[in-house]
Amino acid sequence: MKISCLRTDLANAVSNVSRAVSSKAAIPALEGVLIKAYDNSLNISGYNLEIGITTDIDVTIQEEGEIVVSAKLFLDIVRKLPEEIVMIETDERMVTYITCGNVDYQIVGMSSIEYPDLPTFEQTDMITVNAKTLREMIRQTVYAVSDNNAKPIYTGSLFEIEDGLFRIVAIDGYRMAIRSENVDSESKNKFVVPGKTQLEVLKLLGDDEQNVDIIIGQRHITFKVDNYRVISRLIEGNFIDYKTTIPTDVKTEVIINTRVIINSVERMSLLNNDRIQSPVRCNFENDEIKLSCASAVGRANDSISVSIMGEKVEIGFNNKYLLDALKNCDTDEIRLALSGPIKPMVIKPVKGDSFLSIVVPMRLSNEG
Repeated sequence: MKISCLRTDLANAVSNVSRAVSSKAAIPALEGVLIKAYDNSLNISGYNLEIGITTDIDVTIQEEGEIVVSAKLFLDIVRKLPEEIVMIETDERMVTYITCGNVDYQIVGMSSIEYPDLPTFEQTDMITVNAKTLREMIRQTVYAVSDNNAKPIYTGSLFEIEDGLFRIVAIDGYRMAIRSENVDSESKNKFVVPGKTQLEVLKLLGDDEQNVDIIIGQRHITFKVDNYRVISRLIEGNFIDYKTTIPTDVKTEVIINTRVIINSVERMSLLNNDRIQSPVRCNFENDEIKLSCASAVGRANDSISVSIMGEKVEIGFNNKYLLDALKNCDTDEIRLALSGPIKPMVIKPVKGDSFLSIVVPMRLSNEG
């Protein structure tokens, strides 16, 4: 292989695909990136047997070929090169020569034969989503994906498409997040995408109006983001019927400024840390929410004046779970709906149903 390309393009591509590279792999080749030079294009891939990221950049090819090089070393070298034009050449001993200006490196590569093939699959469905929309949908739900491998199905989010509505649902047993958007699609499909895959897609999504193609197979999925393709397995299993978990017997309702309640919960949270997890106690009564937190390090109180509709209620929450839900609301005001002191609280927009979060309460001691 013998090529020349722009250092900036190469560094960006290697940086992005390297996120799918294993740092410690049973197969040494998986600690590298696969580089293929054919047809005036350089294809660069990273793969950890669960997620693959691949992209193409424009290059000038004098001699076609392919090789695997250490992802970390190659990226470190390319980032430090002094000029914009980079020359890369390999020989039959798998030595890779990198030249840029007065700098040259020789690093040992591996044969591409040792690199496992990225998954290929037959497409069964496809939907197209605006990149900015998909970014917001993932951001507002992925926090509720479980990190407990005892129930693998909940380490991913349910993607559901039906009647022109695209919905992402994440649940971990303590909270649930739902985000919905209208899409131009007649598909009817549902599948579970790993949380780790969504985080990698999120890093590639920009704040622009380009479209992302989501290509669906029986056991795999590909996200085509700009010039990148993120390939992942899907999680098999039965996702809970989430609609049955949403409380409907609302007894107390509040419309409140999102930032005001976030600030108040954050003030109460100062008394908690990784070792201390005392509930944030919320008392809804007489057009006022009284918040308090008592832990081994002290006690804090706050109050928010707000119009309360319905019954008075006292309820406690894990401060992190409550803040995660509140901070991922994208409206200035939100509606809090409560069904009693031991039932989950629903957080949703004042108008519409673009998002919905549920936070399960913590049991309170009698000490108030």
